[in-house]
Amino acid sequence: MGRTVLVTGGSRGLGESIVKTLAQQGFQVVINYYKSQDAAEKLVSEIGEENAIAIQADVTNRTEVDTLIKKATEYFGQIDVVVNNALVDFKFDPNKQKPFTELTWVDYQKQLNGTLKAAFHVVQSVIPQFIERQNGSIISIGTNLYQNPVVPYHEYTTAKAGLIGFTRNIASELGQYGIKANVVSGGLLKTTHASAVTTPEVFDLIAQSTPLKKVTTPQDVANMVAFLSSENAHGITGQNITVDGGLTMN
Repeated sequence: MGRTVLVTGGSRGLGESIVKTLAQQGFQVVINYYKSQDAAEKLVSEIGEENAIAIQADVTNRTEVDTLIKKATEYFGQIDVVVNNALVDFKFDPNKQKPFTELTWVDYQKQLNGTLKAAFHVVQSVIPQFIERQNGSIISIGTNLYQNPVVPYHEYTTAKAGLIGFTRNIASELGQYGIKANVVSGGLLKTTHASAVTTPEVFDLIAQSTPLKKVTTPQDVANMVAFLSSENAHGITGQNITVDGGLTMN
């Protein structure tokens, strides 16, 4: 395909599944990581340096994001798609999640920075080349918890809900330049690094609540991201596409 996709937080968990799926389908991938250098470099060795590069950057830092975009563009010539996937310091642990009365604004701010501030930096940094080429795609990873908070992960879910508003405004303003923006909202994924401590009881509850009687996997979400990264999704923008086995229906 010759299309280049930047995946933030691409070295492990859902990001790793997205990177592997994109590579298998012929995309060139830029694997952004923050601390997981060994995992990122292992992915590059599996995919091959002609089709993958690992670049360290804290996506909440604009200077580092600008450097990330510059290095990725120099390596592959251009970036065609960005996937805002990075998750900053959050675990899906229903036993340790603070109740609302114990949360502080610092808890919220951490997730707002990791989700919205990071997406803002990445999109604003890459957008000039998208406008110049009159083409580009922005895919952000959301969650179905904003619609059905099986477990009230307050700060995480609130940040992800804001991501939908961010995306639809981007889609509305930048569509004139051929730029698309969408959100892919998975269910609680079985299993990623972030959901590794989720109890079997929660997974079973979710599975029995879905029409498909199954919990969403990272591969399910990765498949949708790969589709939206392709030219086959040319007519889709401003959408929040939920991949959760039918647990939530729009």
